[in-house]
Amino acid sequence: MLSLRKLRTYRSLRLFIALFAIWNVLELLYIQSKAAQPTPVSLVPPGTRVYIASIHWNNEAILRSHWNDAVVELTRVLGPHNVFVSVYESGSWDNSKGALHELDQKLGDLKVPRNITLSETTHKDEISRSPASSGWINTPRGKPELRRIPYLSRLRNYTLYNLLALAAAGKTFDKILFLNDVVFTTNDILTLLSTNSGSYAAACSLDFSKPPSYYDTFALRDIHGHATVMPTWPYFRSRTSRSALKRNEPVPVTSCWNGLVAMPAAPFLPPQNLAFRGITDSLALKHLEGSECCLIHADNPLTRERGVWVNPRVRVGYNGPAYSAVNPVDARGLGSGGSWLSGWQVIRGLWENRIRRWLTTAWVEEWIVKRRVGKWMGEEKGRREDGVHCLINEMQVLVENGWAHV
Repeated sequence: MLSLRKLRTYRSLRLFIALFAIWNVLELLYIQSKAAQPTPVSLVPPGTRVYIASIHWNNEAILRSHWNDAVVELTRVLGPHNVFVSVYESGSWDNSKGALHELDQKLGDLKVPRNITLSETTHKDEISRSPASSGWINTPRGKPELRRIPYLSRLRNYTLYNLLALAAAGKTFDKILFLNDVVFTTNDILTLLSTNSGSYAAACSLDFSKPPSYYDTFALRDIHGHATVMPTWPYFRSRTSRSALKRNEPVPVTSCWNGLVAMPAAPFLPPQNLAFRGITDSLALKHLEGSECCLIHADNPLTRERGVWVNPRVRVGYNGPAYSAVNPVDARGLGSGGSWLSGWQVIRGLWENRIRRWLTTAWVEEWIVKRRVGKWMGEEKGRREDGVHCLINEMQVLVENGWAHV
């Protein structure tokens, strides 16, 4: 009798292992087949007008190797009469100014409307000024310091100045395209602009500096407002966001930036006047901070109606090797050269994600943030912050060579 029980147990175990293996193989094949599907050639509606905005600091290498040429090619395809290029460079100590001057000349040859501002004001200049009434904070280092996020918000809003001026003159745009210092192609942009047939409050790429980990952890939040559970595929804690990613379809999220972002232009114009911002200084004093690239979606009146989406078919890199690693090509040098995810990345990612979700929770970190926001709201009547999901337990300030945690 004991031997029969052992035999049945052994057979059941073998059956379980076989079914487990089959399930994993089928899921792997499904995900890789979806990830390997060629991205259809995307065409934006003829006459679509795109306002291109970008900020730069010490980006000479990527400007000269990829970015300038990519912007020039993009304006050719969209049509110089359909675009405006707005670039703000802020006190770089490399030769970013020289690289952007070359871009200015190339765009001028194409008669592309543009404004490329090259600022001599460095980080040292910014932090050496007398503290202003906002954007500065008394830090644990015992002195007032310039907060990083209000500073970045100011630079991003500079790039939108001409959008407002042109609108006042009767020249409007359909989309705003925000470009980070990334490697991208025109087809990447056309695919991004065509996300959900062009219906979105925002559409973002996925960005990579050191694949397979994605880069912009500060701004990306799943559809339930949670930070990602891991830096590698499939990233998200939310089942809804993960499921769309597995299908290689636009992923519903609460916030994203991740290298390239397309947004309708209308909310940035009167009467909404959407703009980048940081949280108030009084809230930042609670040792909290939130990305301006997340808060913009919390403030956008179109977010609830049209949603924010990550398009996993658009993957960009902060250097050439990173871009190549997540954009395989075939023997002719054309995409797609198969799945951008290896079998090991898929299997390991699926199970690491499950285990992390089973053994960890976002509740503790989010509770700390919500408790501090609640305390801040209780200190003065009328206080409100709509971007609580953007906030993290950090304090960030500008320093001469970048920024720092304090």
